Amino acid sequence: MEILLKYFADFTETQLQQFAALDELYKDWNSKINVISRKDIDGLYEKHVLHSLSIATQINFEPGTSIIDIGTGGGFPGIPLAIFFPEAQFHLVDSIGKKLKVVNAVAEAIGLKNVTTQQTRAEEIKDRKFDFAVSRAVAPLKDLWNWSKPLIKKGDRQELPNGLISLKGGDLTVEIFESGVRPRMVAIQNIFKEESFKDKHLLHVTR
Repeated sequence: MEILLKYFADFTETQLQQFAALDELYKDWNSKINVISRKDIDGLYEKHVLHSLSIATQINFEPGTSIIDIGTGGGFPGIPLAIFFPEAQFHLVDSIGKKLKVVNAVAEAIGLKNVTTQQTRAEEIKDRKFDFAVSRAVAPLKDLWNWSKPLIKKGDRQELPNGLISLKGGDLTVEIFESGVRPRMVAIQNIFKEESFKDKHLLHVTR
């Protein structure tokens, strides 16, 4: 938890309580349904929560903004972002129902009112549009963009135009080339200095 306060200073009391509750909640649920690797659970705040919040250093989601989290898994980056931006609306999607069971339980336990979930694949959603799609290490950029592009409204009412924001690691040269898009790329270690963020990047593709 302390690592969040190293980089963010303006949390409300409610946000502090919500973030603080994540550790015990995820450890408890992870013992029943494995949504975070065993070796990473003790590094929850650095490797999962802070990593998710790198998005919040690049954009301030305005009240009413709608965001879909594609392949949310155990709720990352969606749950930390929903805590950070309580007036934005987050729709967390995954094809695996037991993962969403954890997401729903965590969201209910900490009183998140701005999170909905859906068990489906992103490419099967036909009737909804969002301002942004977010994802974390779900699929190659080419696939992510093909899935998310039809779901994103055109627009640029915020400091970043509507689009896909993806958290990825490693050498992305070939992946970006094969995607056919030209994302804006930010090295996360330029934001958060911890060694665990070496070779991790935030990519923004405009709709």
